[in-house]
Amino acid sequence: MARDISESTILDGLRAAANAPFEQARAMPPEVYTTDAFLALETQHIFARDWYCVGRADQLANPGDYLTCDLAGQPVAVIRDQGGMLRAMSNVCLHRMSTLLQGSGNTRSIVCPYHAWTYNLDGSLRGAPAMTQNEGFCKDAYRLPHLRCEEWLGWVFITLNPDAVPVAERLAGLEAMIAGYEMARYTQAFSEEHVWNTNWKVLAENFMESYHLPVCHSGTIGGLSKLEEMVCPPGQAGFNYHTILKDESLRIACAHPSNDRLSGDARRMTYLIAVYPSLLITLTPGYFWYLSLLPKGPGQVHIRFGGGMSDDFAGDTDADANFADLKTLLDDVNIEDRGCTEKVFRGLSSPMARAGHLSHLERPNYDFARYLLGRIETGQEAGAQHGT
Repeated sequence: MARDISESTILDGLRAAANAPFEQARAMPPEVYTTDAFLALETQHIFARDWYCVGRADQLANPGDYLTCDLAGQPVAVIRDQGGMLRAMSNVCLHRMSTLLQGSGNTRSIVCPYHAWTYNLDGSLRGAPAMTQNEGFCKDAYRLPHLRCEEWLGWVFITLNPDAVPVAERLAGLEAMIAGYEMARYTQAFSEEHVWNTNWKVLAENFMESYHLPVCHSGTIGGLSKLEEMVCPPGQAGFNYHTILKDESLRIACAHPSNDRLSGDARRMTYLIAVYPSLLITLTPGYFWYLSLLPKGPGQVHIRFGGGMSDDFAGDTDADANFADLKTLLDDVNIEDRGCTEKVFRGLSSPMARAGHLSHLERPNYDFARYLLGRIETGQEAGAQHGT
């Protein structure tokens, strides 16, 4: 059961965790994960203000391809229009305000399931039945509101914030760091959606550290990497990361023989990247997989899960079979992660839960806490200046 605790007390606890020297750092306090009060803060100051990744652009390759999401309470449709442009727009009809598209797929037009008002793929109203007797109605005055939508290295991001720093600017340091991987040349092979019974930050932090691999993943990938070879540098403003070296026995995790962009250890180096707030990418020279997270209350997380191969492997006769084997492995890893993260949330929700000290291998978790605090404090300060 969530604790009855004030917003100011929760922020004091987060502030203590985020502002301590890293050498003395502790995990974030339980209330950051379990309370409606903190969920309201992160919805207002993070998910309503920052960039959210809906997936890969090649999932929306053709005119009419679309997907949907609810971002900070706003239903959104992301769609490829007839001219090939990616658009993000309100997924709410301008008549009686039904939601429009559901899930993902392909459509020639956007038809309201309530009264069949029909919109073009650019959001303009094409037609509305039985409206000729309303003298105030003008079809050309109706157009679905648009959101900002940007593509970066094959990823599609949306935001409700018209003033957000462009994605490419925010992630310029990351793009330079992983240039040799040419991430835009990775092709998605699968895309799924799941809901787990844990807090989104628990799952994000689980991804951000590989300290848990030998134990949580002892049945799958725990033996493919060594703790002493993991490197956890300080994060940057828009992201954090750590690196591990993969065993060369997992061939598709290593650079293809044709790859002349990477050399030395970089040919078997995996980047585990957290793009704030909630895009989590495992990037190897051969394949990638990702999670993109949205909270569904304190105790549930909606997960977009996808992955694919570097185009370097596209001509290999065994590439599809190797990736099929990898997908089976990733599914097994997800089962292990789900078990671990749901146990963590149950523990966080207990009255006797207390935050312990962090390992040096959990540096990204510390940086994540600092990001959360910074976004919330900045948002509160801006609200105070505007009297909101």
